[in-house]
Amino acid sequence: MKKITQGNAASYTVFLIITTFVIRLFIAAYTGLGIGEAYYFRGALHLDLSYFDQPPLFFWLSGLSLKVLGLTNLGIRFPAVLLFAGTSWLLFLVTKKLFNAAAGFWAVLVMNLSAVFTIPIAVWFQPDAPLMFFWLLSTYFFVEVLSISNQGRTKLQSGKAYSLWIIIGICMGLAILSKYHTIFLFLGVLIFVSVNKNQRHWLRHPGPYIAMIIALAFAWPILWWNAHNNWVSFVFQGSRAGSSGGLHPIWLLRSIGGQCLWLLPWFWFPLIGQLIKSFKLRIQSQSYSFLFWTSVLPLVFFTIVTLWSDLQYHFHWQAPGYMMLFMPLGHAIDQHLSDPTRARGTRRWLIFSACFTVITLTVLNLHEVTGFWQWYGPKYFVSLNDKTPEAKAREIDPTIQGVDDDAILPRFEKEGWLNNPKIFAGTTRWWLNGKIDWVLKGKKDIVCFNDDPRNIAFLINPNKLVGEDAIVIDQGNPVSVKNDVIPFFDSVKQLPDVIITRGGRDELHLQVYYCTRFHVPAKPREDLPIYHQLTGRPPFGK
Repeated sequence: MKKITQGNAASYTVFLIITTFVIRLFIAAYTGLGIGEAYYFRGALHLDLSYFDQPPLFFWLSGLSLKVLGLTNLGIRFPAVLLFAGTSWLLFLVTKKLFNAAAGFWAVLVMNLSAVFTIPIAVWFQPDAPLMFFWLLSTYFFVEVLSISNQGRTKLQSGKAYSLWIIIGICMGLAILSKYHTIFLFLGVLIFVSVNKNQRHWLRHPGPYIAMIIALAFAWPILWWNAHNNWVSFVFQGSRAGSSGGLHPIWLLRSIGGQCLWLLPWFWFPLIGQLIKSFKLRIQSQSYSFLFWTSVLPLVFFTIVTLWSDLQYHFHWQAPGYMMLFMPLGHAIDQHLSDPTRARGTRRWLIFSACFTVITLTVLNLHEVTGFWQWYGPKYFVSLNDKTPEAKAREIDPTIQGVDDDAILPRFEKEGWLNNPKIFAGTTRWWLNGKIDWVLKGKKDIVCFNDDPRNIAFLINPNKLVGEDAIVIDQGNPVSVKNDVIPFFDSVKQLPDVIITRGGRDELHLQVYYCTRFHVPAKPREDLPIYHQLTGRPPFGK
């Protein structure tokens, strides 16, 4: 590669974006859906104003994509791949404004090499892809209207300022429709304007308030849906930040370590270094001040909250904050490459990072599709499965979560269940619901017999299924079948397992139960949302 200069940085960035876009199209098309993606699938089939655990925009986008490209892995993921290409270009443009074009190229490169961005955000059917795109699109216009630039401040004409604030309102509205994280961009910009005396005049200008009104107008589908569903989205998301009883330092350490691994340690430490640098330079530099306040809030909030709330493995929730820090990191890389004492080490770091990401992604995706590591790789990286269902349920090879359970569909076809209108499907876990729903391509109603059905409870009406038979799929949880499935049927009979294979190897056993005549259980089950629905109440709340 030639030296990245201010003159060629844009063309190299375009080349990088096109190359990664094409690679991601193949990954999107040929790897199976993860448990979260499959769970969200039915929401893309049944478009609504909003949903239980997420705002609606990514459902709407993939719903449209499925109609155009068909019910395929690429069809449901294409909007994420396309939007991340746009996100990369926006990162270049904003970094160019705040620093320079070369810094923009390096910012885009390292973001595309970091683990959490390169596949989970850039490929998977999740709300993060539209969030990142509209977050950065809003940021671009914030930088424009606030005149934050390496070229110095420029005075805007009154008409242009109003136009920019209207555009910001639209972009922020679309960000709100993507994910609730948008509140941190609102607050970050508000703090930036408040603490910088040459920006405080915006607090007296109508523009920001017009933008807020427009953004809130975009949020009306979320508010309308929640107002008619006991505000369940806000209750659910708010409960995640609630106390689990006492303080748990181990959860905090797990969160910090998880973020480090998700970003890759050789990126995470420099990014944290840029956060500290941005804090130190926030007084003398408008660029660093803006980046500090728009990055620190999601980073601190979603990390500190783990001290008392078990957020488990949601290490990507801080991602918008890290995305903002790629900009000063890109600037630092550009400076180091221009410094003879640091250039050699920086080039080696970049080459190592690129090689690691490319090789790791190649190995992981090949293993996910073929399972070759189970045959040829060191066995301490993946489990040596035995053939009992209990052992299969304890599968520790995480890539199995990205294997579509394709053996389910032939079984339904062979037994005549698929085309029988008097048979529906069910599972004992929300994530298993999604996996089964995806391979059946939404052709069967599918309910979740569990106290945590999440969005599924709002997409399937169990009352219309009363009196029908069901095929219930379980994954190593016979107690759940006994406690939560059997009470709803006249009889439940276990049938031969469905065996999920990969590369000619048995990877997973799913238990199959034929359940006769679905009905309201004789004994009340107030702990199960499906019981609430069958007795004429909403699934959650009063």
